[in-house]
Amino acid sequence: MKNRILSLTALGLALVGAGFTASFAEAATRRVEHANAQGGVTATAVGVHQGASGSAARGRAVKTDGQGNATVVSGAAVKGANGATAVRAGKTTVAADGSAQHQSGISAQSAKGSVQSSGSASRDAAGNVTQARSSTVTSAATGDTMKTNSSFSKDTGLTRSASCFDAGGASIACPTRP
Repeated sequence: MKNRILSLTALGLALVGAGFTASFAEAATRRVEHANAQGGVTATAVGVHQGASGSAARGRAVKTDGQGNATVVSGAAVKGANGATAVRAGKTTVAADGSAQHQSGISAQSAKGSVQSSGSASRDAAGNVTQARSSTVTSAATGDTMKTNSSFSKDTGLTRSASCFDAGGASIACPTRP
């Protein structure tokens, strides 16, 4: 569900950004800020760029409630001149008690392969932090895939795992780090 929300956020920002008609090798930006009904501020910014190296659209929205709570959502979509594409979206919420939640995801694809990654992090009011991230990388040349997971908490520390598969789905040895 959260990945769907993040994907919809990125898509929405890309579509909003596409509404700007920046001419070749130009950029356009729009920023809006206003007081909201919750006693805080809502601010948005959207920007697009288009040129010989490709195009990009990004956006960010911040909402506060006047009670010390805030939410930030952001997203971006890029397309290179070579056809490579990437989208990213994230959401961070901070509460008046100091607790915070963050979720983000990215998806990218080029002639060399693709990557999808999503994760979350949280901090409670006492300052305890937990984190988790999952990523999948696929080679376009071989079809081989690496799936990684990482997590962190005060109790377990940092844990990481990686699994690799060939194009047929059979388990293979993962490459070692240099």
